Amino acid sequence: MATEKTFYLETFGCQMNAHDSEKVIGTLEHEGYRQVESEEDAGLILYNTCSIRDKAEQKVFHRLDEYKRQHREGKRFAVLGCVAQQEGEKIFERAPYVSLVSGSASYRKLPEMLVRLEAGETRITGLDDRQTDETFETEFTARQNPYRGYITIIEGCDKFCAYCVVPFTRGKERSRGSDSVLAEARRIADQGYTEIQLLGQNVNSYRDPEGKRSFAELLAAVGEVAGIRRVRFTTSHPRDFTRDIVEAIDAVPTLCDHVHLPVQSGSSRILKAMNREYTREDYLERISWIKAARRPISISTDIIVGFPGETEEDLIQTMDLLAEVEYDCVFGFKYSGRPNTPALTMIDSISEAEKARRLQVVLDRQREIQRVNYAKHLGQIMEVMVEGANPARGQVIGRSSQNKPVNFTCAQAIAPAPGSYVQVKITATHPNSLAGEAV
Repeated sequence: MATEKTFYLETFGCQMNAHDSEKVIGTLEHEGYRQVESEEDAGLILYNTCSIRDKAEQKVFHRLDEYKRQHREGKRFAVLGCVAQQEGEKIFERAPYVSLVSGSASYRKLPEMLVRLEAGETRITGLDDRQTDETFETEFTARQNPYRGYITIIEGCDKFCAYCVVPFTRGKERSRGSDSVLAEARRIADQGYTEIQLLGQNVNSYRDPEGKRSFAELLAAVGEVAGIRRVRFTTSHPRDFTRDIVEAIDAVPTLCDHVHLPVQSGSSRILKAMNREYTREDYLERISWIKAARRPISISTDIIVGFPGETEEDLIQTMDLLAEVEYDCVFGFKYSGRPNTPALTMIDSISEAEKARRLQVVLDRQREIQRVNYAKHLGQIMEVMVEGANPARGQVIGRSSQNKPVNFTCAQAIAPAPGSYVQVKITATHPNSLAGEAV
């Protein structure tokens, strides 16, 4: 009797990585592997990695070191994703018990790489085609999220922001044909999903290779697929954010009233040093389009503090931007140098302690803005999509169309299932969430 082929996969990083893992899982299952819940039960251990954050590669090697003992028990290891693309064959030198290293653009070759792995090869790589125009087909995608279906519509990035490693790990921008996107959206709807999230490093930089639809037109078309109730998209780049995206959100009720538009800094001087390709004024023009919409649209952003050369005045300009835009959510980060990026040649004279102070100043100010923003929802009734439950607190966990977390109580004995929709009256507000009761 043949030995059962089992695998364990751990995912680091963003939603695109999570969706890539769905593709990897689907492919492995198609090749006869069974997913297990722990490394101990797995014959093949895979880490799908992210290199955006500081020391990402060290974290991966630490994780590998934790389990290298299991290599002597016949286990095999694979490193996938951005750290794999970034570090390449150096991974074999640092962790000789790793047998397979593959970047995301090579996942469509996984079946043949698995055959080689099963034949006993110990140094298999898929690193040579970041620039490919081929898209990894999703026919074997094993969707892990019970309520949201992800579709990657564009891979890679051509922007080359000074701090960002993505162009070096994901390659150039490659868009997927809009007909293919819509076909997958219909398949997802047929599987019972009611929410779709379109993904891309710069999702709104989408250029239909078929020449049929702009990004805004594709958004609208996905929103009109029968059975779909919510459509989200992330992450947008301000340079390519156009007014017709807002017009589409206004026109198509299924498009969620939320835009994530990373600004990174409120200072035009720092934005230029970051090579962001827009000024503070350009960014605020796009915010004005969003705020002029007929529907109130929630806005979130990313901010980096402590970029090389950032002064106290630059920080003040970022703080002023927070107050002007009144974001509903801010993801704040301290600058850290990433491999291959232009910012590594800049003098980084800001201490870690000072970066931490600046980040806390930004987050404290944003918390007060959110406290005011969220308080405006008190007494409102909003539709919430259920994502889970917190039995210890007797609450159901969900999210509004504006992407705001909502925790609510429900009179019925059995909690509504993930993916269902409930009308909730908001009875309490907090800086990062809303609370209420089902009505």
